[in-house]
Amino acid sequence: MLPETAYALPIFALLIILEAIYGAWRNHQTYTVADTLGSLSQLLFNIIVTLSTKGFVIAFHFWLYQFSLFKIEPSIASWLAIFIAVDFVFYWYHRASHRCRVLWCIHSIHHSSEQLNFSTALRQSWLGPISKIPFFAVLPLIGFHPLMLATAGAFLTIIGFWGHTQHIKQLWRPIEWIFNTPSHHRVHHGSNPEYIDKNYGNMLIVWDRWFGTYAQERNAVKFGLTKNIDTYNPITIATIEWANTISLMQQARSFRKKLAILIGPP
Repeated sequence: MLPETAYALPIFALLIILEAIYGAWRNHQTYTVADTLGSLSQLLFNIIVTLSTKGFVIAFHFWLYQFSLFKIEPSIASWLAIFIAVDFVFYWYHRASHRCRVLWCIHSIHHSSEQLNFSTALRQSWLGPISKIPFFAVLPLIGFHPLMLATAGAFLTIIGFWGHTQHIKQLWRPIEWIFNTPSHHRVHHGSNPEYIDKNYGNMLIVWDRWFGTYAQERNAVKFGLTKNIDTYNPITIATIEWANTISLMQQARSFRKKLAILIGPP
């Protein structure tokens, strides 16, 4: 069973080419060959892991579904509800991925590019599919059918692609207020102090507005990490944050401090 991003790859590839052409035409090129290859290398490994685990995840959701509190039947209302529910859970998963170091070791790969373009959307961690499992397990337990969950999750994953661009400026204000737009997501990828740990939403930005993690794009965004990795080596991209974490844990003198490093904020 292929991951959702694999089915959309031809469309993604076309959009990447069109964005590169548009950037060259506007004299605002956001692509380099090395950076793009670095992003695509991570996608390759992500797809391999997803292929290896997708069947297990769906089987696990079916197993949980038998213990669900309710059985939510497919309808227009329930489909709307699951899209909102998946987006809500993603907000907390994404927020945790920035506030817990072991999850940040996984998620930081996505932020390691100093560019922001459509290929950056494909710079996904190898372990990303596994790290989501504990968070989304709540949805089949509530009563959402696993196939509805898989469909909504695939759609929202693809929706997240469009936010990774510098060429779409701020949109009509009601859209900016409700949905996660490229302007909002540029903030999320910024290493500017005022932008760090902001705008976690995938489809909706209302979660950030309600839970105090929203920031508007005002100043020019500096993309990347607060300390950039300065490499395009695919293995280094995938492992450097793990190496840094292990080094910090080795320096800690007590188990309590080691644990604090592992699960505390990066």
